[in-house]
Amino acid sequence: MNFFKNFLKNTFKTPAKVQVKESEVKDDLSLDQKFVQNFIRKGGKFLYCSDLDETQTNFSQILDENEWKDIVCFDDKLDQLLNGVKSNRIQNINLESPFFTSCESLIAHDGSIMFSSKQLQDKKLNVFPNNFIVFAKTSQISQDTREGISGIRNRSKKNSATIISSIKDYLPQKGETDFMSYGNTNSKTLYLLLLEDL
Repeated sequence: MNFFKNFLKNTFKTPAKVQVKESEVKDDLSLDQKFVQNFIRKGGKFLYCSDLDETQTNFSQILDENEWKDIVCFDDKLDQLLNGVKSNRIQNINLESPFFTSCESLIAHDGSIMFSSKQLQDKKLNVFPNNFIVFAKTSQISQDTREGISGIRNRSKKNSATIISSIKDYLPQKGETDFMSYGNTNSKTLYLLLLEDL
């Protein structure tokens, strides 16, 4: 997927400061391009990683830049990335520390990130810290929510996911923009470590 390398080279110098207007997200873009542009447009901080070493480096830099000494993580599969950082892993939710997790799916249609009970341990998103660091792979990008849910069902036939949630906005300080989502505090400041695996 040379798209990410070209996109990063030509589009932005500092991933956290990129602004993509809604009108710039075109229908004829590839699935990957559509997700990245929608994700950035909503305020997400995107870091492309070509291999696990680069993922480790980017992860360490995020923690160092924010001076996070502890990191909340439930997922033992992420130990490989946690072993190389200075921050301490804790398993109890602490609102002052970021939450580090994997996800179920990345939704290209709206730039959202889908989680299940496997990542959240049957907790609602509103009890988690405002800062999320998500590790995902390019193979997890789905066209829309329906396709994302189908993927979850196919992957978890034996151990079915019970709760499916998604983060759709990455600017918690922005406030509610849709009266239909009143009281839904699923907005998080989010860093995405996206590993190329296709």
